[in-house]
Amino acid sequence: MSKVQLITRDLGSQLIEKLEGADTVCILSSFVMKSGVHYLMYALKRAAQNGADIKICTGDYLYITQPEALEELLSIDERISVRIWKSNGVSFHPKAYLFQSNEHDTLFIGSSNLSRSAMNHGVEWNLSVRDEKEVFDEALTEFLNVFYSDRTAPLNKETLAEYRTAYVEYHRKNPNLSRKWTELEELDLMLPSIEENQPQVVLEDPVVYESAIKPRFAQIEALEELNKTLEEEYNKALVVMATGLGKTYLAGFFAQNFKKILFVAHREEILYQARDSFKRIMPDKQYGIFNGKIKESNADAVFASIYTLSMKKHLEQFQPDEFDLIIVDEFHHAAADSYKRALDYFQPRFLLGITATPDRNDNKDVYAICDGNVAFRLDFLEAINRRWLAPFKYLGVYDDTDYSQITWLGNQYDEEELLLAQLREDLALKVLRAWEEHKQTKTLGFCSSIRQADFLSNFFNKHGYNTVSLHSQQTGISRNNAISQLSKGEIDIIFTVDLFNEGVDIPSVDTLLFVRPTESLTVFTQQIGRGLRLHPDKEACVIIDLIGNYRNADIKLSLFDTQPGEGKTRNIQPNLPEFCEIDLDVNVIELLQEMARKRQPRREKLFNDYMEIKKDLGRRPTYLELHLQASSESPQYRQEFQSYFGFLKWAEELSVREEEVFDRYENWFIEVERTGMAKSYKMVVLLAMLARGQSSWYNTITSKQAAPFFHQYLMEKEHRKRIDFSDKGAQKLWNYDEKGVSKLIATMPMTKWSGSSRGLISYEDDIFKLNLDVAMEDEEILFNWTKEICEYRLHYHFERKATKPQMH
Repeated sequence: MSKVQLITRDLGSQLIEKLEGADTVCILSSFVMKSGVHYLMYALKRAAQNGADIKICTGDYLYITQPEALEELLSIDERISVRIWKSNGVSFHPKAYLFQSNEHDTLFIGSSNLSRSAMNHGVEWNLSVRDEKEVFDEALTEFLNVFYSDRTAPLNKETLAEYRTAYVEYHRKNPNLSRKWTELEELDLMLPSIEENQPQVVLEDPVVYESAIKPRFAQIEALEELNKTLEEEYNKALVVMATGLGKTYLAGFFAQNFKKILFVAHREEILYQARDSFKRIMPDKQYGIFNGKIKESNADAVFASIYTLSMKKHLEQFQPDEFDLIIVDEFHHAAADSYKRALDYFQPRFLLGITATPDRNDNKDVYAICDGNVAFRLDFLEAINRRWLAPFKYLGVYDDTDYSQITWLGNQYDEEELLLAQLREDLALKVLRAWEEHKQTKTLGFCSSIRQADFLSNFFNKHGYNTVSLHSQQTGISRNNAISQLSKGEIDIIFTVDLFNEGVDIPSVDTLLFVRPTESLTVFTQQIGRGLRLHPDKEACVIIDLIGNYRNADIKLSLFDTQPGEGKTRNIQPNLPEFCEIDLDVNVIELLQEMARKRQPRREKLFNDYMEIKKDLGRRPTYLELHLQASSESPQYRQEFQSYFGFLKWAEELSVREEEVFDRYENWFIEVERTGMAKSYKMVVLLAMLARGQSSWYNTITSKQAAPFFHQYLMEKEHRKRIDFSDKGAQKLWNYDEKGVSKLIATMPMTKWSGSSRGLISYEDDIFKLNLDVAMEDEEILFNWTKEICEYRLHYHFERKATKPQMH
């Protein structure tokens, strides 16, 4: 049978046949109908029961996908992973079905969406491509790039409810969808073409790096702190280092402590760059790439794409304990789901996360991956003070675009509406004049879309400058060529969208031009880092930033503040590093002051941040999950509501039954939340009580009964021992002594807690007693909630919190 086959009818029967024996199934369908889900439902269910790795991605474009279809998908099998592409008004039309088994790799691609008519009797054209490895691997890689894109969200009960509401509202506003579709296609035709007026460039030789390398600058301090985390028996840690300070090399130096290493990143070029960096540090090791096209798994150090590892078939080529060290690079960029399978599967001796910008507002999963343990932190402001990065001059130019009239879609502006506001000759002229006034020699211009980058490049070229628009759809110019010409001064500006956010260095760049609203503080910080590299021809980097009334405009300047306030107000003029300055238009200052006055109240922000986590998880987060993943710091919930469960009551997140339990035992929950903890001892005794189980945990306990658990818990991890069990008196108890440990427990947590608990706890004649009258029907909820608070407080207490370096 031909490896390539045209299918014009009954595609569904072939898909069902492939589902029978597949161990990997990937479905990418722009629209999903309930009829299509029913058609494949039993075959999908059997495949899931047989252990197949099933991923389905669909989109919300024009809200054609039926909420009922998504609900049916959710009900088939919890092992099936479904994600929704947030189109934000941009067309989303893919239709592809990928099946992998021990015998064959098969790709179906064509016109058929997931509906009964498309599967069975409609007029559809599709191609089947079988056992073409290169084509299949490329298709699988592209599928995973879409599936785990920042623009997708996991389908669960919470996101389904959100989609259903948006679906109803969209159809109410747009009863004639065919007309809407035509308008969108016409808008696309009106915009400048991608290759219009783009200069062609000549290929240049690749950059050659020096081979000998040793730790320097921040790497020396970070390496010292990482080695301490090993000594303290932490098995996970996060390092935060500003762009340009050599995070990858740091990881390579730390990796010398380990025999077998896995380096994980979300972009393939980072894998190759990291491999080359590691080779310079450890030339004797064997290195392998593991991505969508190359599978070099038998090496001392494997550099793997997280998307490839997210596939069960690829992941299980490795043993769970195969790697001593796993390094996750810039992991805040990939959706947490793309890491979950790999990080749950592997059991390394140590997990290291490295990043430049773990801003909690953007990256709620950064801290969670490393259990909140920060080994080292050095941001770009401190690096500037230490002369490791170049100083900056920031110029805030007023943008009169009214962003409040542009629809906000949860994580970005509606692209269609934003384009109509941005592609104006008068705005382009203002950008040009601001750049002419303040520019130096080599400029990177950051845009919010490909069309805007093309539009501005064309406009600047018409005014006599030599610029290029560089982005993922550009075919007339390569990135290396553009970088080379910019470095040589042969072109004035590279306008780009997101190609220079990370992993690409142009040290000679001395001017940054921002013509996009700052939607993500993390991305903004990374882009700022593109201009701060040291270079002999650069004294400082000029940052020209158009500031309008877009979201985050009034908090972005806090990124430049060496002394950020903990309160609710932010300085319009931050405290800057030495040799840096900020110059804002008068209109910008007035705008930022007005926006700061209108910021949402604290309680509303806490609620919104909580709901984001709930949507990600598809359920109510535990207290520890909230702490590790929420954008807001967890102590804020206690400060505002006295307890996490007090917040849940205020937010109407408790059932009627749970509210009764909360009201009955509210004082107890507040006490466990708020009791002082210079050491962990109170919570360790409470954990010892909880270990006795749901129906007996609240019974009395003596110091002798608590002693074995207490001692084992504090001694089983070096960092617990060092933090809480290391004063002279406690050191004597490192070898278990029942009398000594009992005396410590009696003196410290039991006596002190009873004295400060306002009668909720009593301690007399070595009887530690909770003065709670617990009804049998309340036992389960009371136990679970007490345990949640206890585990959260212990985790928070023992987190490794990096001490921020002092300004020099």
